Amino acid sequence: MKALVTGGSKGIGRAITEDLLKAGWEVCFTYNRSEKEAMSLASLGALPIKADLSEAEGCARVCAAALKAMGRIDLLVNNAGLSAQRLFTDITDDEWSRMVAVNLSAPFYITRGLLPSMISRKYGRIINISSMWGVCGASCEVHYSAVKAGLIGMTKALAAEVAPSGITVNAIAPGVVDTDMFRMLGEETMELVKNDVPVGRVGSPEDISRAVLFLADQKASFITGQVIGINGGMVI
Repeated sequence: MKALVTGGSKGIGRAITEDLLKAGWEVCFTYNRSEKEAMSLASLGALPIKADLSEAEGCARVCAAALKAMGRIDLLVNNAGLSAQRLFTDITDDEWSRMVAVNLSAPFYITRGLLPSMISRKYGRIINISSMWGVCGASCEVHYSAVKAGLIGMTKALAAEVAPSGITVNAIAPGVVDTDMFRMLGEETMELVKNDVPVGRVGSPEDISRAVLFLADQKASFITGQVIGINGGMVI
């Protein structure tokens, strides 16, 4: 089985890529600036594809490169994304446009590029990494919450459309996960956030990757159009 993971060099994407490799998948992944991390992941057997996903042309090149190298893609994990905290009135046009481009348009373009081959084979798994803030919204993260909610809407609508073609489409909505993005908050804020999680800890990238492996498996073939919340009880 063959997979493409976007944003696979670090954090959640890296855990997904590594766990897929361990499970016997052939995996290619995209990265942009994290060259060192991408090369270390390539040494484990994954195929790196350098790309800027903020533009449609970059997404098209990813699809072409993945299909050329792998022959087919059975599983697409739309994981690449960015986040930012801003007061709504401080969000600039450029910040809004980039948030939409990377977190919503890129999954649309890459899914559109790979879907025809899945339809022709009557098989495919698409997993979109959204966020708990796409489910309930977060103060000072309106643009991030909006695009993650949009990704959930795309998941549900596409799932209904392609189910007759043997393709499942699901979303995972992580809560607070221990990644570089989380550590940038600083020790004091990290501890406050941890105390807000009912289970008493933040999530690990592996908490998310294990769910991806389950949804990618044939045992999950009756699950489609769903949003799996992995957030330690913060959003119920």
